[in-house]
Amino acid sequence: MSRPPLPPFTEQTAVQKVRMAEDAWNSRDPERVALAYTEGSRWRNRSEFLEGRAAIVAFLTRKWAKELDYRLIKDLWAFHGNRIAVRFQYEWHDASGQWHRSYGNEQWEFDEHGLMRRREASINDIEIAEKDRRFHWPAPGPRPADVPGLSESPF
Repeated sequence: MSRPPLPPFTEQTAVQKVRMAEDAWNSRDPERVALAYTEGSRWRNRSEFLEGRAAIVAFLTRKWAKELDYRLIKDLWAFHGNRIAVRFQYEWHDASGQWHRSYGNEQWEFDEHGLMRRREASINDIEIAEKDRRFHWPAPGPRPADVPGLSESPF
């Protein structure tokens, strides 16, 4: 299976790969998201370590059962060869209705078929008031083209 764009990445193809990942994660469909990773993909997400698509699907299912009304923006930070670094923010609320904004960065490594074989994510969360939310597009679904990325409003 191939998942273009393929490495080595240019700025244009790296930006495309980041937006494809953002759109998939905003679908909140664990099976869809997992298809972007190799069968044996290795993850570090915060303090949790995962290996393989089945573990990714299980992780994302748990994540989105807890992180309700999840909306994400990812921006390209750097790229070289078969690696991409991104920064991201997402907003979500818990079962009690408390909103959170999560900030983080990820390092990605791809195989020759454009599938991610390694993902390392560092993430910090803060509680926010509902009035302080910034991500308001209909969810689940992709960020609309007229909603800017993080460069215009990083914090």
